[in-house]
Amino acid sequence: MSAAFTDNEIKIQGVDALIKSLGEVQAERFISLILREPFDYTEWQKKLWTDKSIEDISSMAMDYQTENNAPS
Repeated sequence: MSAAFTDNEIKIQGVDALIKSLGEVQAERFISLILREPFDYTEWQKKLWTDKSIEDISSMAMDYQTENNAPS
């Protein structure tokens, strides 16, 4: 079971993840895009993988779990 994070800790970890994934400039650009445009997370999720089956998504999730939690 994971520990609960404060709102501030979540924001810090989120920005760190964006920077790690996109780099500083692109992370800032991403944040600007999100703030500029109305964003409905629920609607976005509905459209995210419309071309994938449940089995495809499950397989992607299992692959991600294996790649990101395997001991080094």
